[in-house]
Amino acid sequence: MRRMAIVQGENAIVVEPDVVITTLLGSCVAACLYDPVAKVGGMNHFLLGEPSADHRVSAGDMQRYGIHAMELLINGMMKKGAMRTRLRAHIYGGANIVSGLGSIGSSNAAFAHRFMQTEGIEVAHSDVGGTSARKIEFLPQEGRSRCTKVADRVPDRPPVPVALPPVGGDLELF
Repeated sequence: MRRMAIVQGENAIVVEPDVVITTLLGSCVAACLYDPVAKVGGMNHFLLGEPSADHRVSAGDMQRYGIHAMELLINGMMKKGAMRTRLRAHIYGGANIVSGLGSIGSSNAAFAHRFMQTEGIEVAHSDVGGTSARKIEFLPQEGRSRCTKVADRVPDRPPVPVALPPVGGDLELF
């Protein structure tokens, strides 16, 4: 099975069988969309939902916003045979990992759900919020996904010393 990894600001659209699209999310959100009839699917990964009304965004920075990422993903899928009315969605991410950044993750997740509702796209599955990062694996042709939460932090365990083999024999090092 071929794996395609995407990062923030990217999307991938697949029509071939045996492909898995993967990403790692914190406060970002990934929308996994698929058309069960056309067997077309894709995933995006965005940093923020949409810019505020008073914030000017350059064309190059638009890729960081969900409003742009969603349109790119949907339009790209339609070019490959998907129909907007048949799309189904899985939404992941939106964790509030860094306490000093407020509720960016929650805002991102709310944007994704609001977008799907406005566009009439059924959300088949959603795993958003909390404080854990997530690893997402999406099989676009089948519309199946796996979300694995990454531990909030490394457990507090003292390091375990490694036992060294006993020194012996007739070899002398100098």
